[in-house]
Amino acid sequence: MSRYGLRGCRAVKISNTGRTPEPNWDDIGSNFGILRTVAFTRSIAEFRRMAEFTAIDFETAGYGGESACALGLVRVSGTEIVRSDYFKIRPPSRDFRFTHIHGLTWADVENEPDFGALWPRMEDFFSGVDFVAAHNSGFDANVLAACCALYGLPYPENPFVCTVQLARRMWQLRPTKLPDVCRYLSIPLRHHAADSDSEACARIVIAALEDGWLFDESSTGSPRIRQYPR
Repeated sequence: MSRYGLRGCRAVKISNTGRTPEPNWDDIGSNFGILRTVAFTRSIAEFRRMAEFTAIDFETAGYGGESACALGLVRVSGTEIVRSDYFKIRPPSRDFRFTHIHGLTWADVENEPDFGALWPRMEDFFSGVDFVAAHNSGFDANVLAACCALYGLPYPENPFVCTVQLARRMWQLRPTKLPDVCRYLSIPLRHHAADSDSEACARIVIAALEDGWLFDESSTGSPRIRQYPR
């Protein structure tokens, strides 16, 4: 007898004898188009390798990327959350257009540090990781780029993994808004709270890793970053 360790997909065949699971490469090929041919030649140990990554979520006061007013960051090693932080950020303008989404107002952040002052407490989250994950990563990558440009900070060169695309490819989900994916994976969520959203994003990646996803920088689909003048 055997069972299959993937959520809804026959990809890793797990013996009940207690031995190390062996990948069922035929099933992986038929169920996961995102695994490139190179993955088929890798050792079992490397296939099961778990990445080091940071998940992030920005909330913004307005339409401009530089208007970040909150940021959640979650660092993951293997499949364990090892560190997390949450920052309220004072944007350069007191104009808040998205209070109805995240609940934050100028009064909530006017006495908080700006992004430039907070960066020394954030940058370690981007150091030594294989990738940065975000749900709809184009948004968060561009907010990060705009804030770094505004304060003359170096933009982190980490590749981005978008958990919207990851959820579609791994579990064939539609729709893939964050609450939809969290509902499917039974992940708790307080939507549009940056600390909760970033943790949820981290847990989506963890679920994908546990279901056989292999990080491959050549296929991350990293978002196009707008060029912001410094």
